[in-house]
Amino acid sequence: MQERTTPRRILVTGVGGAPGLDLAMELLKLGYEVIGTDSNPLAPGLLTPGIIARTVARADSPDYARDLRELCAGLGVEGLVPTVEHELPPLITMQEELKGLGVSTLLPPLAAAKASIDKAVFDQVVRKHRIPTPATFLPDEIDQVPGDCQLVVKPRRGQGSKDLYFCSTKEQAKVLCGLVTNPIVQERVEGQEFSADCLVDRQGRASVVLRKRLMVHGGLSLVASTFHDAEATARVKDVLAAVGAVGPADVQGFITHDGSDRVVMTEINLRFAAGFLLSEAAGADMVRQTVNALFHRDVDHDRLRYQPDVYLTKYVAVLSTEARNVPKRV
Repeated sequence: MQERTTPRRILVTGVGGAPGLDLAMELLKLGYEVIGTDSNPLAPGLLTPGIIARTVARADSPDYARDLRELCAGLGVEGLVPTVEHELPPLITMQEELKGLGVSTLLPPLAAAKASIDKAVFDQVVRKHRIPTPATFLPDEIDQVPGDCQLVVKPRRGQGSKDLYFCSTKEQAKVLCGLVTNPIVQERVEGQEFSADCLVDRQGRASVVLRKRLMVHGGLSLVASTFHDAEATARVKDVLAAVGAVGPADVQGFITHDGSDRVVMTEINLRFAAGFLLSEAAGADMVRQTVNALFHRDVDHDRLRYQPDVYLTKYVAVLSTEARNVPKRV
């Protein structure tokens, strides 16, 4: 077989957010040609030098599939990595069409995508598999909440800490449900919050990198550190298997200080997390191995081992103060 002499061209969606932008930058460092997309023409990733920037319709728009199809065909995209959960269902629907265009994908089943997008569905899945998770109630189930339960009200869908409220009574929870679009009510868990950067290969084997969320702002870990914990790793792998995850994933939970269940799992995001650079810094070859899986090569899980007690601190920097030439859609 003749050796390839040109870099592969990989499309990364959602470069307006930290996961997409950081992934695009890492792929550039590894020598790939990177096409970065976002539905917001002001997305910072569309300004980043080296990225071929394009805007596309939102995932919930009827134009999304058309935009992506034209973009992949017109720019010779060879691989696609989404970093926005709400893009998963349309991409899963399109994956055979994308394959026909020569675009390789690494996508989970639709049922897994639904558990990633909807926290109520996630709750049903993990409870079915007897994985410890906070007690979860829909608004019409609030009367079932125990009287001594500290609560959190948050959206069923979406990531980060937007529209998240803490309270201590059912009456407060009922009022807060009126302030949150499509809310759920959960038992508030106390303890050390953690995330796990994961990669599940096409055969279902998973590697897990644990990191403590030491300083969180807007749902993003600004300061984090890696750690080892056998029970937490096992719980994360249980969640990945229960959901049916494939590809990169971010699993979140708590190590509690009391109670019968030491490790409690709270959610899964089927994408790179905003803090995945910490896993790379700790020795886990997360991006390269994801690219291997993307292009149907074997994942070397030995290269996803990592060192504990490695710290990462993120900060906000000015990318540009120059006038914008807003990229046109496709």
